[in-house]
Amino acid sequence: MSESTAFRVADLPQNRPTRFELRPDAPAMAALAQELGLNELRKLRFAGEIRAMGKRDWEVVAELGATVVQDCVVTLDPVTTRIDQKLRRSFIAGMEYAESEEEVEMPEDDSSEPLGSHIDVQEIMEEALALFVPQYPRKDGAVLGESVHAEPGVAPMRDEDTRPFAGLAALRDQLDGGRED
Repeated sequence: MSESTAFRVADLPQNRPTRFELRPDAPAMAALAQELGLNELRKLRFAGEIRAMGKRDWEVVAELGATVVQDCVVTLDPVTTRIDQKLRRSFIAGMEYAESEEEVEMPEDDSSEPLGSHIDVQEIMEEALALFVPQYPRKDGAVLGESVHAEPGVAPMRDEDTRPFAGLAALRDQLDGGRED
């Protein structure tokens, strides 16, 4: 937890929002890009406010802006993606997660977390960025073609061979081949 981006809950004013804006420097962005498996993280901005929700709960409302460069999953060429997302995260006093190995049902509202002694907006920014980075970036117009492999002398299996009626079509072709019209 970075002290410069972690707000101590006991010090937050109850009657007005606490504004923040993070713009990590180049070394911090390079480290984050490496951690997330990105080729490059060109821009990153996280700005918003922390405000009280009732007497004991808090919420962070912010906007995340980033430009990421990743490899295309088809061509391996670099793909640049712009991310602009609004997010809201609630910190609820008295909320606890079960620390057991039993199966636990997740709450409907997955934007709520237990309230600790600090709210670290850098941690929220990094988690949000990880969630919004495209999992399978694809360059415009890139199409995944069919790759066919087989041992010499063996007919390769193609995509259409896996379709439900491919076996019937082969049987029909065999039967038609045995006829002399």
